[in-house]
Amino acid sequence: MARLAQTAGLTEIQQEILSTVKTFVDKEIIPHANALEHADEYPQDIVDGMKEMGLFGLTIPEEYGGLGESLLTYALVVEQIARGWMSVSGVINTHFIVAYMLAQHGTAEQKAKYLPRMAEGEVRGSFSMSEPDLGSDVAAIKTRAVEDADGYRIDGAKMWLTNGGTSNLTAVLVRTDEGAPKPHQNLTCFLVEKPVGYGEVAPGLLVPGKIDKMGYKGVDTTELVFDGFRISGEQILGGKRGGGFAQMMDGVEVGRVNVAARACGISIRAFELAAEYAQQRKTFGKPIAEHQAVAFKLAEMATKVEAAHLMMVNAARLKDAGTRNDVEAGMAKLIASEYCAEVTQDSFRIHGGYGYSKEYEIERLMREAPFLLIGEGTSEIQKTIISRGLLREYRQR
Repeated sequence: MARLAQTAGLTEIQQEILSTVKTFVDKEIIPHANALEHADEYPQDIVDGMKEMGLFGLTIPEEYGGLGESLLTYALVVEQIARGWMSVSGVINTHFIVAYMLAQHGTAEQKAKYLPRMAEGEVRGSFSMSEPDLGSDVAAIKTRAVEDADGYRIDGAKMWLTNGGTSNLTAVLVRTDEGAPKPHQNLTCFLVEKPVGYGEVAPGLLVPGKIDKMGYKGVDTTELVFDGFRISGEQILGGKRGGGFAQMMDGVEVGRVNVAARACGISIRAFELAAEYAQQRKTFGKPIAEHQAVAFKLAEMATKVEAAHLMMVNAARLKDAGTRNDVEAGMAKLIASEYCAEVTQDSFRIHGGYGYSKEYEIERLMREAPFLLIGEGTSEIQKTIISRGLLREYRQR
């Protein structure tokens, strides 16, 4: 049993789930990840294996056919999967977020309609906030839904949808102009059903194709273009307009724990590779792990892995307890993603010239780690969230 990134206080069920997932990662993901990633090939066999294991229903309540597990269990599963290949964790991430949003905010009819099929992996979720001209300023969304006698017409363009082509249910944040004084109160979340695929997948709905990326390959990242797309008011999450921003931010808090978990997973794998290589590679008559410069680097890497893991676990447990965790989730995402970039680069340096070769796994990790500095909000956005939250608590009276 590895010493790093262990979690105290897990139930027997949690331990069994994690043991099963780790075995799956070691046998079914790690041996195939590099070839699939280099080919930018969707990992269909791996996804089918996760469906058979019931992972798509991991956090969905038991009454809807899921396993009813906690955010902590989900985060630890994601950590293990990202240790194998981050793109696979991306396949399930947006699905989990949409399932969580439905469970927390959906109407009884929406939960009954979608959650059982999501638990089976038949319905696969993605979510969409960002737009081509929009970064972190979510309240400035331009995509608009206008009500008429037949429901709603949506027009606009969304950007950076993970699983945009392979999902068939997308939670989309759009403007509905409620006349509210605050911009974010004029946003509504629609549950958009669509066929899997690319091109004009439905009248007025275009998925242009996969965006070619530096890393994070295999999983599809797309745009989503609405041009007169028709949708019923029954597809508004929770059945009420104007609450989309709060619903999405609730989901994003889950997403930030997820990104922290993914960063921990990559960091763990980068450390494993460095420790293994440093004991095999010899210079000046001894393994490089016995040179103080490398030994100290390994010590620093391990300390960062442990610190990030503990902060991620804390943020997940707070959310599970029903406690506000925006500051803690932001802290976990900030430190885990920054440390992930540092640990991965240190592992790359330990590999020397071989780390630059596509034959070595660390080359792939070097292209994946930077994504986590951006996903679910940049480090600068996390610092803004953290500082605002702390100043609320430490406000001068």
